[in-house]
Amino acid sequence: QVQVVESGGGLVQPGGSLRLTCVASGSSYTFYSMGWYRQAPGKERELVASLSGGSADYGDSMMGRFTISGDNARNVIYLQMNNLIPEDTAVYFCKARVITGHAFDYWGQGTQVTVSS
Repeated sequence: QVQVVESGGGLVQPGGSLRLTCVASGSSYTFYSMGWYRQAPGKERELVASLSGGSADYGDSMMGRFTISGDNARNVIYLQMNNLIPEDTAVYFCKARVITGHAFDYWGQGTQVTVSS
């Protein structure tokens, strides 16, 4: 059974930094991609950044303050978040995708990031 587990969230002051970690396990297949999404209260879930085959893709306005990186061998990705602003407050979710004819997406439970003074 595939498990996706996020960690590293918390409370940070504006201008601060956080590093999120996501670990995916339990798949008999290689993960095609892994990525970070976030959902703020009252808003839709949006892409922050994703990583596939070493190539990174960022959501609108995410590049610059957010950097995704990963260790394919360990099915681990990271999200380095710098110069955080209150608008970054959200639950950050990790998604791991497996493709075996069809795409199967596995989501973690999310980790809360709160930017506040």
